[in-house]
Amino acid sequence: MCVCVRACVCVREREREREREREWKRIRSQLKMSSRRRRCKRQLIKFTQHIARLITGTLNSDNEDEEQESTTVRYHPENLEQLQSQTHFSRQELQLLYRGFKNDCPSGVVNEDTFKNIYALFFPLGDSSKYAQFLFNAFDKDKNGSLSFEELVCDLSVLLRGTTEEKLNWAFNLYDINKDGHITKEEMMDILKSIYDLMGKSIHPRLKEEAVRQHVRTFFQKMDINQDGVVTADEFIDCCQKDENIMQSLKMFDNAV
Repeated sequence: MCVCVRACVCVREREREREREREWKRIRSQLKMSSRRRRCKRQLIKFTQHIARLITGTLNSDNEDEEQESTTVRYHPENLEQLQSQTHFSRQELQLLYRGFKNDCPSGVVNEDTFKNIYALFFPLGDSSKYAQFLFNAFDKDKNGSLSFEELVCDLSVLLRGTTEEKLNWAFNLYDINKDGHITKEEMMDILKSIYDLMGKSIHPRLKEEAVRQHVRTFFQKMDINQDGVVTADEFIDCCQKDENIMQSLKMFDNAV
């Protein structure tokens, strides 16, 4: 009888030990993912600051004095009033932004290769080209293969000063690769793969494709409310607004510039 009792106790102890090991592995996995996310967020903030400096003309002129600044040629967008109504910037801010943009980008545009090269500077451990392409396409509203001042400043306005709904709409547009108003599983798979490629060696061990597919399934279980196989903007925004972690992440750019 005593032997049976001791055997049962030993079994229960082993089960508890295995459960503690599983829990510890889960915690370590969460800590690693949290660390990766923080690192990625820091780099995204730096990239946003870089774009802001590009637009404001301070990218290569941090040490210029006021006399040099006063001699800079002033440029003005033709549709300044319209641009002011489309952004959260004042007329004076837009004039300063435009002047700086023209100083660093005399051609008045940023092409995709330049954009990718800038983005790669902030993620040297991975391959950022695919994610940078998706990001470029989200900025490139008229789909002409280059970013104008108007396109950059409108998106910068949303990221830095936009409302919650504006930021979520911007994020949805990024994930909606073909811009048909829906996020498919294939699109989310492409986005997630590009993010893991972007983080590169900072992810160890490398995630297998099945792990990425599981992330996609989890995303759709949460977001695809009517279970029709695609996520609409309304579904995306509604679910995001109910997720405290997502809502907190939207504030990451609030003090970026």
